[in-house]
Amino acid sequence: MIRFFTAAALGLLFLTSQADAGERVRLGYGRLINNDFIGDTQDRWRTGSIASSRIYGSGWDGALPDRFGDLLEFRINGEIIAPDNLVNPAAGDRPFAGSLSFGMHTHYQHSKTEISMGLDMVMTGPMTGLGDFQSALHDGLGIEEASDTALAGQIGNGVYPTFVMELGREYALGRAAFRPFLETRIGVETMLRAGADITIGQIGGGELLVRDPASGQRYRTMQKSPAGYSFVVGADIAHVTDSAYLPASRGYALTDSRQRVRAGMHWLGENSSGFYGLTWLGEEFEGQGEGQVVGSIRLNLNF
Repeated sequence: MIRFFTAAALGLLFLTSQADAGERVRLGYGRLINNDFIGDTQDRWRTGSIASSRIYGSGWDGALPDRFGDLLEFRINGEIIAPDNLVNPAAGDRPFAGSLSFGMHTHYQHSKTEISMGLDMVMTGPMTGLGDFQSALHDGLGIEEASDTALAGQIGNGVYPTFVMELGREYALGRAAFRPFLETRIGVETMLRAGADITIGQIGGGELLVRDPASGQRYRTMQKSPAGYSFVVGADIAHVTDSAYLPASRGYALTDSRQRVRAGMHWLGENSSGFYGLTWLGEEFEGQGEGQVVGSIRLNLNF
């Protein structure tokens, strides 16, 4: 099954890259930083990540195109996953993992259903350099670094083609919008996820929003909204069948389900804009004991 979806995604991306490539221009850019230090102030598990998207197409009229491949997103994600204690990891705690991915996705709609699909090439292990990056950052900030023991037990080098697809549909509720969605991921982690988001306010309307894989928060890739505020809440639940970050070969058992509950606020002023959100992440493996809260932030400050 994994081989089938990987082959399909590779074919999808090849065809997409060939279609009208010369007519595309850059339409937008988005990013989101997640860290548990700006959430529950801890330094553990899904401790830090960054998502970045660049959008290309022939134009944008406030709605997704109805043709596959017309709108492209080039996506870069980096994530550091760590045990609860970086210095003396407890037996059975999750291993340190660095993850870096590069992908291409297309966004379009069919019969009012919004479709996002594409392929990420996910790299793990010391070759990503993320373990060294975190150590240097912690050293500069005077924070405890990951010990040699923690880094020696990290997830090893690997490359995982990962197919991602999300189906969503938005329903207007006065000034609010309700958007249920289904998502599947097959690759570095294999899962099926279902959830919904509610947005109250106009910011983000008529724009392309992209879902951050770690928190589930949706970040803006365009600046087409009037000044003001939007408040967002959302939740989802996933059934995960396989995870390269929690390998069964090391004795890890995945939880029966993986939950996320999130809230946040977009604001847009005359010269600046931003987003801040909080996401509760439920337990991901047997023995984790409790969930965690990560914060998400994006700032655009123009002086």
